[in-house]
Amino acid sequence: MPNQQSAEKRLSSPHFKRVDLSPEPVSIIGGTGALGFGLALRLAQAGLSVVIGSRDPARAIEAAGRVADGVAGATVIGLSNADAAAANEMVIFAIPFQNHAQTLQAIVPSLTSGQLLVDTTVPLAATVGGRATRVLGVWQGSAAQQAQEIVGSTVQVVSALHSVAASHLTDLAVPLDEDTLICGDSKADRERVARVLGLIPGLRPVHGGPLEYSRYTEQMTPLLIGLNARYKTAAGIRFTNLPG
Repeated sequence: MPNQQSAEKRLSSPHFKRVDLSPEPVSIIGGTGALGFGLALRLAQAGLSVVIGSRDPARAIEAAGRVADGVAGATVIGLSNADAAAANEMVIFAIPFQNHAQTLQAIVPSLTSGQLLVDTTVPLAATVGGRATRVLGVWQGSAAQQAQEIVGSTVQVVSALHSVAASHLTDLAVPLDEDTLICGDSKADRERVARVLGLIPGLRPVHGGPLEYSRYTEQMTPLLIGLNARYKTAAGIRFTNLPG
């Protein structure tokens, strides 16, 4: 299919070695929020099976219905956060920072050894009443590193999607044309996330280094929020002069 062929071309570059591109089912914790719902739409459109999680299963079921209405032939269901976390090997975590630790702690009993958690959270000051153009200091260094500490060493954390506008993801009529930095301590895990995100047309996965670099990628979000406010747009990022 075209989406998969596009991803195969991108992943043949030196950024990521060639991997099996069979679509991997994903769970999205926080799939009723703007970013999580947008990802559910885009990944369902790319042919992936998607499980939407929410604290309120009824809201998850409602969101899954909206994805099914927006994407013909979508394979999507709604479950509680705990059930969604247990449903697939790859779990995308799209929760505002004020609920980050609490939600992670709630799903830890549902996670099993070998699962991969993709953390998209940014510690914006706005989540605690501050300005959206500032980030909070996180003791561990970043929200992604906090997530790794909470879930423990048997579940690997990778961060991604800090610079992708939720408003663009949720509008399937808007073509994407941007990069997303993927950070994680395991190259194999980064490649695995790249395989999935690379199936979204116009979204290029870029190797961003170890998980500790998430402290830099998370700070791109308030920068973009400021730019978008000034220019009345929803800008992304694109790195030039990269192979492929």
